[in-house]
Amino acid sequence: MIYSFKSHIPVIHESSFVHPQATVIGNVIIGKNCYVGPSAVIRGDWGEIILEDGVNVQENCTVHMFPGKSITLREGAHVGHGAIIHGANLGRNCMIGMNSVIMDDATIGDECIVGAMAFVKAEAVFEPRSLIVGNPAKKIKEVSDQMIAWKTAGTKLYQQLPADCHETMREVEPLREIPENRPVQEDFYKTLQEIKKS
Repeated sequence: MIYSFKSHIPVIHESSFVHPQATVIGNVIIGKNCYVGPSAVIRGDWGEIILEDGVNVQENCTVHMFPGKSITLREGAHVGHGAIIHGANLGRNCMIGMNSVIMDDATIGDECIVGAMAFVKAEAVFEPRSLIVGNPAKKIKEVSDQMIAWKTAGTKLYQQLPADCHETMREVEPLREIPENRPVQEDFYKTLQEIKKS
């Protein structure tokens, strides 16, 4: 659902996909090929939120801030299921792990990876290519070329997803029986652990 707030109407590029069960409010600008999943809330009622091209904000995420702030999720930023971004800025091609919380005025640098369930304190600053984990979150090492290549490939799937959703997603009545010719899902992306083992 897309809502205006006071004088602001969200701006969403036509190539992006905002799920009908997501909520986008007010002063929000969403660039090209972005994906916003079901139950995500991007709430620009008190400030400005910019999603640059190719950003994905997955299911059950919240993006908000204190009044008068402007925050940017830079190109290719990847916000995992259930994460909260509250008044923080995300660098280009970074990944925020599932159920992480990134607090006010924090800066996550380009190509950083924040582990699942991390808590990044307000005003924390992480340099590019930091692997960030824990509560409170801290850098434990540099993001390797292998890790960032894996992350980038995963984000490309989400950058293709808006076009796939526009083309094929429809509300339907469920089948009552499993058809004999039910298609098998393709195995086209491995976990980082599977890649390391190969």
